[in-house]
Amino acid sequence: MKLTDISRQVATAFAAVGVSSLVLVGCNNSSAPEATKEPVTEGTTETTNTEATTTSDIDPEHSKIVIGTTEGDFADMVRNQVKGSLEAQGYEVELVTFTDYVRPNVALADGDLDINIFQHKPYLDTFKKENNLDLVEVFQVPTAPLGIYAGKKTKIEEVYKGMSVSAPNDPSNFARALVMMNELGWITLKDNIDPLTASKADIADNSKYDIKIVELEAAQLPRARDEVDFAIINGNYATDSGIKLTEALFQEPSFAYVNWSAVKTADKDKKWVKDVTNAYNSDAFKKYAHDTFPGYKYPKIWGADKSTNTSTAASTAPVEDPAK
Repeated sequence: MKLTDISRQVATAFAAVGVSSLVLVGCNNSSAPEATKEPVTEGTTETTNTEATTTSDIDPEHSKIVIGTTEGDFADMVRNQVKGSLEAQGYEVELVTFTDYVRPNVALADGDLDINIFQHKPYLDTFKKENNLDLVEVFQVPTAPLGIYAGKKTKIEEVYKGMSVSAPNDPSNFARALVMMNELGWITLKDNIDPLTASKADIADNSKYDIKIVELEAAQLPRARDEVDFAIINGNYATDSGIKLTEALFQEPSFAYVNWSAVKTADKDKKWVKDVTNAYNSDAFKKYAHDTFPGYKYPKIWGADKSTNTSTAASTAPVEDPAK
């Protein structure tokens, strides 16, 4: 599949209807550990957000906000900036962290969370459709892009026939991994496939390098780097494991996967949701994000396409038939 075709399809895929039910396979809920709840801070806490006030200007019907995220940068954004900002406004804030991509939406729908922040829109759209959940996206958040990182091999030029590449096993992110490998010329995808739902069945040719694709739960990818030649790792799990985004050998160029917050549809116009939205779009949070998360892709309303560092490694072109 031509690279220009992939780029065009990613840019227009959000308008497509009928995402495959395969997108939800792969996140094993039953084996995942319990979610981690962090204690609510008693009273108002100090915050670096100069825009916050200590007056009680909160939603009178919703004084405590329970935020669910995956562990890593999204959780750090709450701990280090958003929590203090909302508490200074008068809210109580509890952070609940997860290690998988299934339970945050289920917990939100069940009322155990007020809002979650961990997923891109294609995943949310498909999950709520397949599980009949009444959820809606609210605002975007800074997102670490998917990247290819060194495993046993440390350079893109070290590709060889029969190499192993690990990838996230949830189909939405697995599709992204396939698109990345297609862009590098490692595999060839079929023409006219939907890049948001690409699967192994959409691989037209894997004969160039005969890649063994090792599918793992996203949180396990950083720990398993020494077991494969290259690892395709979600940005939040990379940074949570101490891997710098600048260490990526290649990053996905698409802006289709900047992550969103989600709430129940019935809550979308409530004051507390607007207050959380304002906290994530305040000048103080923007400064924090740019200072703390270099190389991330930022919300579109921030002017992400212009301000984000989207550079990749100096060389991303694979060498033909390199030695092992």
